[in-house]
Amino acid sequence: MSLARSFASVALLTLGACQMKHSAAQADDHAGHDRDGTAVPAMAGHDMGAAQDPSIPAGNADAKARLAASPRHGEWAKIAWEPGSADSLMAWVVYPEKKRNAPVVVVIHEIFGLSTWVRGVADQLAADGYIAVAPDLISQKRGGPSSDELPGDSAVKLIRGVTTDEMNKGVAAAARYGMSQPAAMKKYGVVGYCWGGSASFNHAVFNAPGLGAAVVYYGTTPKAEALPNVRVPVLGLYGENDQRVNATIPLADSALKALGRTYEKEIFAGAGHGFLRAQDAPGGANLNAAKAAWPRTIGWFRKYLGA
Repeated sequence: MSLARSFASVALLTLGACQMKHSAAQADDHAGHDRDGTAVPAMAGHDMGAAQDPSIPAGNADAKARLAASPRHGEWAKIAWEPGSADSLMAWVVYPEKKRNAPVVVVIHEIFGLSTWVRGVADQLAADGYIAVAPDLISQKRGGPSSDELPGDSAVKLIRGVTTDEMNKGVAAAARYGMSQPAAMKKYGVVGYCWGGSASFNHAVFNAPGLGAAVVYYGTTPKAEALPNVRVPVLGLYGENDQRVNATIPLADSALKALGRTYEKEIFAGAGHGFLRAQDAPGGANLNAAKAAWPRTIGWFRKYLGA
């Protein structure tokens, strides 16, 4: 057996789970969720064909290859934090292949920063007909805009210092940039994952001009006093085995319904935190959740943003 073939059979090493307290910026800090989404021993449960289903974003294991093979136009953009500001952040922007103008979707990264996996999610949104903008919300904390992918532990340390106000400014900047493009419609949605899921819910509270819908992947609910400010439809998508996050769902459900707001939720059986990234987790529940959650995401944006 060749040395290369021997190495190919060696199990992938998972990175240590990050543990941190809730920051002032977001309630969801991704505690217990490692760099690859979950601790997966020796490729257990990895179904390469299923994980590469082209109708949903690639899981973490396949994101780099999928992104490299994408036919869509993706590019880095330097965006001002606020109109007229000299400070800027980097964002990954992907355009759909279509003959009509498209709505914008801002993709809010996990606690691990603007990773290859997040850029792959943006590419899938473009495949589904949206101009996707994925901003690096720790640009200021890392000393300025850069397209270099940070190691997960470095990003985690920096995200601890991101306030809700800074996050909302960054997301709003990404949305303004996207909507300013000649091929864009003047409305946007937001979707986020884990830390970004909580950020997405908090951005619904922020209510920036042009915001039409929010999707929250396994992110915690904002504080009760903030919920009356939610004016856009919110969709929450959660894994069953994620009580740290799920314990906050009843607050959103009861408060937003009492306020007459649109909030829908779905909890996927057997799935854990980070299921869209960790599609190759053993047992198949995460992959099943990903296959069910993504069509709901696109359906939500089709309903409230168009396509």
